[in-house]
Amino acid sequence: MKTRLIRINDEIARVSAEVIRSELTDPRLSSVVSVLGAETTNDLKYCKIRISILGDTSKQEETMQALNSATGFIRKRVADTINLRQTPEIKFVYDDAIEHGMRMRKLIDEVNKK
Repeated sequence: MKTRLIRINDEIARVSAEVIRSELTDPRLSSVVSVLGAETTNDLKYCKIRISILGDTSKQEETMQALNSATGFIRKRVADTINLRQTPEIKFVYDDAIEHGMRMRKLIDEVNKK
């Protein structure tokens, strides 16, 4: 069951990233949106999709609003692509892991220069 859930999570993340990149035309979307992963509950009713958005805080908020308003469309595309009995309800969650990594890299580079 665990490997099946991992495969489903990977597929949901892949399809969601493709839809965000190529099918959404909302002007509020940032040009740098990354899908970091998907976490589906064991009963496949709910799915959190972790999103990273590079840019200032206002652009991040606008992008999250755009993604949340497109949730139904993205869920429909996931349902069309992945053959599941029930397509999970999707919720986008902001994840600052990439930004944090970039800040840490910058700090490490500064320490190495000294």
